[in-house]
Amino acid sequence: MDKITDTHHKALSLNLDKSQYGTIAEIGAGQETARWFFRVGGAAGTIAKAISAYDMQFSDSIYGKSPRYVSRQRLNAMLTIEYDLIVDRLDEKRGAESTFFAFANTVASRSFSRKEDGSGWLGVKFQTEARAAPSQIDLHVHLTGKKSVQDQETLGILGVNLIYGALMYHQDPELLLPTLMDGLRHHLLEIDMIDFSGPAFEQVDNRLMALRLVEHGMTRGAMFNADGHIVHPADLLYKKAVLIQRSRFNPPTLLNMDMLDCAQKVFQQENNLQPDDLVVISEMTLHNLKAGEDIDANDFLSRADILCALGKHVLISNMGEYYRLADYLFRYTRLPMSLVLGIPTLTDIFDERYYEDLPGGILEAFGRLFRYRLRLYVSPSIGKDGSLITADHFEPQRHLRHLYEYLYDNGLISALNSVNQDYLCIHSPEVLEQIRQGGSEWESQVPEPVREVIRSHHLYRKN
Repeated sequence: MDKITDTHHKALSLNLDKSQYGTIAEIGAGQETARWFFRVGGAAGTIAKAISAYDMQFSDSIYGKSPRYVSRQRLNAMLTIEYDLIVDRLDEKRGAESTFFAFANTVASRSFSRKEDGSGWLGVKFQTEARAAPSQIDLHVHLTGKKSVQDQETLGILGVNLIYGALMYHQDPELLLPTLMDGLRHHLLEIDMIDFSGPAFEQVDNRLMALRLVEHGMTRGAMFNADGHIVHPADLLYKKAVLIQRSRFNPPTLLNMDMLDCAQKVFQQENNLQPDDLVVISEMTLHNLKAGEDIDANDFLSRADILCALGKHVLISNMGEYYRLADYLFRYTRLPMSLVLGIPTLTDIFDERYYEDLPGGILEAFGRLFRYRLRLYVSPSIGKDGSLITADHFEPQRHLRHLYEYLYDNGLISALNSVNQDYLCIHSPEVLEQIRQGGSEWESQVPEPVREVIRSHHLYRKN
């Protein structure tokens, strides 16, 4: 069978396939997905019911009350009720020869009264064969169209892609994922979270799917929590202060963890934060993960396992410049935010070559980075001559010194001199090579949970 990418043909092929039958339920932004199946003809072959419950009281009477109408909780209530209904009502009549599905979305899109970017949840709950237990795909979309009609068109196409992908490509989620963007323009949306569950996806590691979202350019960042479960950034960061550390974590060393611990103590003290007020995130960029041109999935999952063992939430991103990372995080929280880094990274931040694509150059980048008083905590480093270099005495290029002094004097850059100086000589590449060589000297340079995961999973060893 030739691969279908056109929305019209996807909808029509499903309508003509009598073996699949389901419900489409949409809240907000209209009946955009259902409309595709009706407009191509033959919808009676696929759609048992199409429903849109705009009024909150009507919606509550069908799906139960919800603290937020545009939420994953609401999506799952819709999917559960609609799927159970179609199975309950039609299984006896056609359950032996049909597979049932329920598609739902709940979206707040741009409108006359709502001038901000749209966002929402889409999902499909479906059988892979007659009377099989259901599987499910949930995703979150961020809509960036500047007109409501653009968001509506995007949602309709994305809904068709999701239904078609679930029914036709569930055997291969790596193939399914990029097909969600068929017929769509990347500048009009981000799919920033996807979660596969159920018997069809027992072999799927959703952390790897998060990585693929970023690799395929479907989002700038994707997250999973310390338990390894996929989370949407808005849910994790809502009303939270944020401390973030970017590194290769290959493997995480005593220096990595000490920098983070020291920064967390200072950050909490300076902002009078309780532990529950703060989210600590370990970030890996695609550049951090690449070995040459490619990313090794097993290597990524090894790093993910170690960070989860350390109790860290993980962000995977394609945001090389720190001001892009700040832009991304500011979408979800305006509470205090800090980045912890070392002198080499601070040197890169003051390298004007990274900002040649910005009309305002380094000044524009710093204006975007230090909005809402974001702060950099900078760990010391050992110089090539063996001297200690700290943020207190850091010297960028001569013409940027006054800019640095301004940021330092106003507390936007702070020296993190409480880091254990004995750890400054620990470098992840050297530790990694020691592990690969099969020695034991690396064990004293990483935290105990890291040692345990590396030993028990036999990570990084040469074959």
